Formats: sequence, C-alpha cells, structure tokens
Amino acid sequence: MSIDFLALANPGVPGLHPYQPGKPVEELERELGISHSVKLASNENPLGPGPKAIAAIQKALPELARYPDANGFALKTALAGKLKVNTDQLILGNGSNELIDLLFHTFVGSQQEVVYSQYTFIVYALATQAHGAKAVEVPAVDCGHDLDAMAAAITPATRLVCITNPNNPTGTFLGKQEVKAFMERVPAHVLVVLDEAYTEYVGEDERLPSIDWLNEYPNLIVSRTFSKAYGLAGLRVGYMVCHPELVAVLNRVREPFNCNSLALAAAEAALNDDAYLAEAVALNNQGMAMYEAFFNERGLKYIPSRGNFITLDLQRDAGPVYQALLREGVIVRPIAGYGLPTCLRISIGLEAENQRCIEALKKVLD
Repeated sequence: MSIDFLALANPGVPGLHPYQPGKPVEELERELGISHSVKLASNENPLGPGPKAIAAIQKALPELARYPDANGFALKTALAGKLKVNTDQLILGNGSNELIDLLFHTFVGSQQEVVYSQYTFIVYALATQAHGAKAVEVPAVDCGHDLDAMAAAITPATRLVCITNPNNPTGTFLGKQEVKAFMERVPAHVLVVLDEAYTEYVGEDERLPSIDWLNEYPNLIVSRTFSKAYGLAGLRVGYMVCHPELVAVLNRVREPFNCNSLALAAAEAALNDDAYLAEAVALNNQGMAMYEAFFNERGLKYIPSRGNFITLDLQRDAGPVYQALLREGVIVRPIAGYGLPTCLRISIGLEAENQRCIEALKKVLD
C-alpha cells in the first residue's frame, strides 16, 4: 500500500524545506576522512559552558529520574531578580526558537499576516508558512531592518511583527530611538516579538532598554536565550518577557516539562556567572577585530556585526568557497537560503580557530 503522506499534511507544509543547521564537525570528518576540523557555523560560544553551569549540571544529575519543575520556579525567580520584572511576566522554552513557534501556534492562523524583514532569522518565514499565514517580507536597507517600511506594511490583518536585534545573519543593529519610534506606530492588535538572542554582545550603553518598555507597550514581547553568550546551546533553554496576561495565554498551549532539569539548573547558574559572561564578550570582541582587520587588509566586503559572527560578502557565488573551506577543515555557514548567495557567515571562535579560518580563507581566495 502506497500513502502520499505529504498530501495528508496541513496546507503550509508541502512547500516547506527543513531548516538547515551548520554542518557538524563529525559529519565533515566522516565524509572527508579528515580530523582536527573547526566549526564556525552556528554562532556558538567557543568557551563552552561556564564553570558554574557545569557544577550545577553535575549537582542535578542524580535527580534525572524525576520530572523537571514544569514552571521553572528557580530560574524564573533568578531571571525576575536580574531583569527587575515579576515572575508572571516570564515564560521558559526549549530554546527561544520553541517560544517563537509557540507564539505562532497560539496567535497566528490562515487569516493573519506576519511582517518581518528580508535577510533575517529564517524561522519566521518557516513558521509563517507552516501556520498558513500570509508572509509580508519587507525589503532590507543596508542588510538590516527598515522599520519605517515595516510599520507601513502593517494592516488590520497583521497579527505578528518579528524583529531580530542584533540581526541574524547580518549582524546589523537597531538603536533605541529607532525601535521606540517604531513601537509608537504599532497598533494594539499587533504583537511585536523583539528577538534579542545576541543582546549580551552589545555594549551596555547601547543595549536597548527593551524590558523597561514592557509596561508602556503591552503588545511587546522580548525574546532571549542562553544558547549564545551563556554557552548553553546544547541544553536548549530560552525565555520570553512580556505582559502577564499574554504569558497566561501562551501557557495554555505550552508543552508541559518543556525545559529539562539540566537546562534549568545550568541556566540559573550561568545567569549569575558575570565573570564568565565578561570573558565571553571580551573574546568575541577580540575575534571580531581579527576578522575586520583581515577583511580590510584584503579589501574584502563584509557587514559590520554586533553579534558573535560576521558576514563576508564575496560578491560572487559563495558556494565554491564554502566547499573549499570544508576541504581545509573549516566549517562556516553559507546563507544562500537567507537570500544572500554571495555571503558566508563566520562565527567568532577561539583565537586559534579564528586564525585557522583566516589562513584557510587566504589559501582558498588566492
């Protein structure tokens, strides 16, 4: 018996293509028979998890036969203290990606529109299509968000606007006045998710006071993660901060026990490891300076970034360069799927990893 399972799927599913993550080191080495490769493709923290997070994981191990705290009380309490919000303004997720999908699942249907920028986090487009909504992709300006055009694109059918700041995959950054002015123009029926996955890499004097805006804009949702600067990508834990009534609605749909015990414990410990976070940010700044100096010396075009990655524009098809780098044991990220076929996104690694990538680029480009 033959079954066409795709025909049975929801209307938005047949046209979807699965999200393509950065190539794993193990896969590359298995395919090419090489070793000692470096992965600079997925915007991971090259330091690995911090010592406080590791200690918390080890302490939590004996209790793995028990279900985790479904409400994440300890982590929410720590976050509330750090962010100066109430715990009922917080919702935890299996990475911030799950929470973004939860927003779509709860609020977006076939009759609604979703507004997002060209050259931004591809999950917004995937989720919009999967939920049968209308995608309104606003052309980018200088590879970043055009907030005036995005505001103008809002209609009575708009349910959700997605903004990533700093933006992934281009690293562009929107300042306080730009975002504040945009929020002033957004009608109350439109939810705005401000995805700040990389906010810890932005200097404190420039970082958006987005949490402070929540009382003024009840339709604002701030999304953050422990996967980047906090070095816990493998544990998948993120959070959103928003109006308590919005959290209550999301909790009607959220899966129970969606954050595992190790993730909850490690995130709580990492949140208070200021020395580790400062080291991660300093390392990122040093690595960014290495790449910028190399690109400038070679006259290579790149997009100035405020994240933990930098996007190189080769001004020609980047595919062959990506493949050549793989043969050199260096994994970066081609972003043709984001509409940038001439670009490679390079995550900032340890100093030796950055130098390895730069030497490989010299060889490949020469």
